[in-house]
Amino acid sequence: MVPQSHGPATWWRGAVLFDVDGTLVDSAYVHTLAWWQAFRQHEYDVPMAAIHWHVGMGGDRLVDSLLPGGRDKGADADIMASHAAIFASSWPSLRPLGGAKELLAQCHAGGLAVALASSARNQDLAASRKALAADAFIHAATSANDAKESKPAPDILVAALGAVRVPAAAAVFVGDAVWDMKAAAALGMPSIGVTCGGRSAAELLDAGAAEVYAGPRDLLDNLRQSAIGRLLGLET
Repeated sequence: MVPQSHGPATWWRGAVLFDVDGTLVDSAYVHTLAWWQAFRQHEYDVPMAAIHWHVGMGGDRLVDSLLPGGRDKGADADIMASHAAIFASSWPSLRPLGGAKELLAQCHAGGLAVALASSARNQDLAASRKALAADAFIHAATSANDAKESKPAPDILVAALGAVRVPAAAAVFVGDAVWDMKAAAALGMPSIGVTCGGRSAAELLDAGAAEVYAGPRDLLDNLRQSAIGRLLGLET
């Protein structure tokens, strides 16, 4: 997928990059269940709690982190294909988290470039964008296809920054996973954690989050004092 971008960058105050699964769309546990089923199809019994901890990584890293090192890695692609097929069956039930669309709209209205920086496949990202119904407020979107290395490597964030032509120093990343926080830290970019994906505030702060909110609605309600508020010039 070629990063989607539109509009001149000269007027943008900065950029806000958003993870999607578990951050804007209530899908973190849907992914957990899909991975659990995919592993079982290939005769691996992996606890859901362990899977959920790794959701937010790219699929290749997730599989390699959860399965035995001495396995036949030739089957990894089949496991990822199984996950993709199972998750795709849930596309019609995907729903945005409360306040997600309004948060994107507020960032857009404030003169910030809004970019999605997701570890998802193109097809899954398209399904999430359909659920969000917020394309009017999104300037660019990058997926796993736009990065050589998946999160916690910062490649996807680099691609998103390039798509909106904003440097990391003028951007903030919002995500729900420790891998999101680590990816932002690798670029020296402030990150905002949200706990709506199932990770605790303590875990996100330990991973490098500058601040943590319950979800998009909570961040929107506290935008003035947030890192996004500082980009918008709203802080008191």
